[in-house]
Amino acid sequence: MRDKLRAYYQLTKPGVLYGNVLTGAAGFLLAAAGTFDWLLFAAAIGGMTLVIAAACVINNYLDRDIDSVMERTKKRPSVVGAIPPANMVAYGIVLAVAGFATLALWTNPLVVAIGAFGFVTYVWLYGALSKRRSIHGTIVGSISGAMPIAGGYAAVSGTPDVGLALVFLIVFFWQFPEFYSIAIYRRKEYAAAQVPVMPVVKGVRSTAIQIFLYTILYVISTVLLFVYGYVGVTYFVVMAVSGAYWIALAAKGLTTRDHEAWARKMFRFSMIAILLLCVMLAVGPLLP
Repeated sequence: MRDKLRAYYQLTKPGVLYGNVLTGAAGFLLAAAGTFDWLLFAAAIGGMTLVIAAACVINNYLDRDIDSVMERTKKRPSVVGAIPPANMVAYGIVLAVAGFATLALWTNPLVVAIGAFGFVTYVWLYGALSKRRSIHGTIVGSISGAMPIAGGYAAVSGTPDVGLALVFLIVFFWQFPEFYSIAIYRRKEYAAAQVPVMPVVKGVRSTAIQIFLYTILYVISTVLLFVYGYVGVTYFVVMAVSGAYWIALAAKGLTTRDHEAWARKMFRFSMIAILLLCVMLAVGPLLP
């Protein structure tokens, strides 16, 4: 029984799930700016968690053929047969219904719309279509990946504004250095699975250039929150310094001979960058 429960839990891709929920919470706290509504927070984050988990479960169902080839995914419950395919689909549907019901009952229509758009984009436009067919699948996937922070922000704001657009762009741009770095040091696995990611189709050099450019765009978008008055100077200093370091690290990819080692460093720092971002979004409006 314990192994079965663990398998169902693993289907939700806990690493992806918690990372997205973290950005959703950060978006909420940025918009709240110190005026905290616990019930709204619980409804927004709880509902988003269920919707994201549902999307991950359905994605696992769709990606069984790809995951069986790649080293890092070939032991997923969806691949090894721990859970029947029909059960995966039913599980995903139950999670989705519960999540959207929670958002519809206790948040606002904008959050529901953002959640629905993110769900369809990740499951269908990315997972079922563009990921398998186009080098631009990363763009589609990054759109869905930026929905949780937008949803968290919208739970408080209730309407689209500059802040919502900026938090969306921040996470949207962040995902390119993060994912392209993984794709560089795992490009052989992606090639074996016939997934047309940037390093496989365009080569590592072109991917390194893209990483450098998107890292710059990420840093600019984080600073714009200060320019538009959503956060204080403390946030600006922390994000500017960490951003300058990440840009410098990204620039090394343009000249390095060991792209795999560099890509691993880029990926590790991308994890630090997103954690630091979430912390600063949460406290940025409260600090000088």
